[in-house]
Amino acid sequence: MTYTLEGTTGTWEVVVGLEVHAQVISKAKLFSGAATAFGAEPNTQVSFVDAAFPGMLPVINRECVAQAVRTGLGLNAQINLESRFDRKNYFYADLPAGYQISQYQHPIVGTGVITIDLPDGTSKEIGITRLHLEQDAGKSLHDQHPTKSYIDLNRAGVALMEIVSEPDIRSPEEAGAYLTKLRQILRYLGTCDGNMEEGSMRADVNVSVRKPGEAYRTRCEVKNVNSIRFVMQAVEAEARRQIAVWEEGGEVAQETRLFDSARGTTRSMRSKEHAHDYRYFPDPDLLPLVLDPAWVEGLKAHLPELPDAKAARFMKDYGLPAYDARVLVAEQATADFYEAVAKGRDGKQAANWVMGDFFAALNRTGRSIEESPVSAASLGKLLDLINDATINGRIAKEVFEAMVETGDDPVAIVDAKGLRQVTDTGAIDAAVAEVLAKNADKVAEYRGGKDKLFGFFVGQVMKAMAGKGNPALVNEVLKKQLG
Repeated sequence: MTYTLEGTTGTWEVVVGLEVHAQVISKAKLFSGAATAFGAEPNTQVSFVDAAFPGMLPVINRECVAQAVRTGLGLNAQINLESRFDRKNYFYADLPAGYQISQYQHPIVGTGVITIDLPDGTSKEIGITRLHLEQDAGKSLHDQHPTKSYIDLNRAGVALMEIVSEPDIRSPEEAGAYLTKLRQILRYLGTCDGNMEEGSMRADVNVSVRKPGEAYRTRCEVKNVNSIRFVMQAVEAEARRQIAVWEEGGEVAQETRLFDSARGTTRSMRSKEHAHDYRYFPDPDLLPLVLDPAWVEGLKAHLPELPDAKAARFMKDYGLPAYDARVLVAEQATADFYEAVAKGRDGKQAANWVMGDFFAALNRTGRSIEESPVSAASLGKLLDLINDATINGRIAKEVFEAMVETGDDPVAIVDAKGLRQVTDTGAIDAAVAEVLAKNADKVAEYRGGKDKLFGFFVGQVMKAMAGKGNPALVNEVLKKQLG
């Protein structure tokens, strides 16, 4: 369904493109050997290169280049075997050199594509324009002193991948789905942790509006949005602001804006810079970056199975519907856990337990999958106990709760609590006979045509047997005795 917004002059279409800054997972920075660990004491991870001491020369970090190439391959993008670094000149207190080493006209990765999954079950392809490598700036701290700003250069020089989409996104939901899928791919590849709270993934949101069928109108860039939810809110807020400007007879000015999450509005930050404002020119200290095709092929050969391919395989190998497969591949750890449970078992049954009781237990206890007291092997054993009729489904839920509490093996719990299912037809015959004798009036009603009472009898027999009766045998014996 096409997303549109209604104004006083009719229907408007929203056009969105995203520029995502993803921090590269690497132990050292892009052009220096300084560490990149998050949360270190201010200015303890700064080399002479990062601090722009005179005469210090940048040296490219091979692993950062490999991570950019892996990401490009994961985005089905063109890998440019020759790329170039440029100086992007601007002046800010946390950029000691007065320029950022970036890529402009010759990026390391060219056009690619991401397939996004939408809430209605459909999918859509979003084009990738480019991916380029660049240095991050430092951080200015304005809340540490009443009259001074402090500078922390720990982040200065950290490698970023700027991933630029085509303006193919048409709604807040599509923007959210794009960021979700991109973060998923980066995490599977191990090239960025996607942690938006720590700033290792940030989005600049380019928004414009137009009447359906029109050419593009002027866009504005909403800078440094740090959560998927805020990106979705920023798209809607900025689109509504621009519609109001156009409908009042004004002109939308191309500018950079900030999103105020508390108020749900955007506000002007500065007029939009153009490329010539940055005076780009080739960095004289760095040769063009030339990649060996065999090295690129080697990286490609060792890529992990990515989310879309894994979801397709789960549907094929384990008989899962598309929704279940998408949920289970959302995180690599979840996919691995599910597959360990499902291996050699009923795939749909395994999915129901992982997505149902297991996820609910993690949410309730505030644990991650890595911290779970219930291992994949233990959950698999529990399913085996159900499937070999040692316990029934109701008892299995009781055993699972004990597993969450204690971390104990399900077989040990079943034996310690005496929960093995009763399959002795003599014991079931006796329990059924006792229930029917106590409820003679209801037996008469049932035999008089009130068929719905059958469920009542099943419940009473299971209660009499403390839930340990085999449900299929209880049903069979009840039908026989009531008949």
